[in-house]
Amino acid sequence: MDRPKLAMAWSGGKDSALALHRVQQSGRWEVAALLTTVTAGHERISMHGVRDGLLEAQAAALGLPLVRVWIPPRCGNADYEAAMGRAVAGLKAAGVAALAFGDLFLADIRRYREAMLAPTGLAPVFPLWGADTAALAREVTALGFRATLCCVDPRALPGAFVGRAYDAALLADLPPGCDPCGENGEFHTFVHDGPNFRAPIAISVGQKVEREGFWFADLLPGAG
Repeated sequence: MDRPKLAMAWSGGKDSALALHRVQQSGRWEVAALLTTVTAGHERISMHGVRDGLLEAQAAALGLPLVRVWIPPRCGNADYEAAMGRAVAGLKAAGVAALAFGDLFLADIRRYREAMLAPTGLAPVFPLWGADTAALAREVTALGFRATLCCVDPRALPGAFVGRAYDAALLADLPPGCDPCGENGEFHTFVHDGPNFRAPIAISVGQKVEREGFWFADLLPGAG
């Protein structure tokens, strides 16, 4: 029997990578695509600031098609929802039955996603929901995922953390109150290797800049 098709809401970070891995390991779904919001004009993953070329490299390493949701800089909610609506309609037309997310415990975000998908008929799937974030952080590293902090909110975490590897040393250095998975927006990551990658993605850490209240590390393709 054919498995139902699922798309993964893909940020390029460790939570979506672990959620995708769990979906793949479950055997319940056929993963049909990665769905990623990209900021037009900058050609970078929205909020994370990662270059579109590295996003393409992730999709190639995972062996999955990539569907970009193009949004304008400083995108308002109405424009975001319209762009997502068009993308989801395209997925549904292609036979996709569900959309998976890497959310962990923010109930308001889950309710928003469920409300957005309700009229479309696509089922929302939350493979990591309710798990202990400290345990998830350890699972990410134990499974062999390799990630780098690409964005840091200095209100929650010193800007010096941007560009660091997401590993046991970083987890030990996180200040009290900082979620080890960054679920409250403390930081975002870019995954460049993992158990479901065909090959690692070589990256180096370029310029670190403060922009619009956040610290970003410009991740560059190729080893430094």
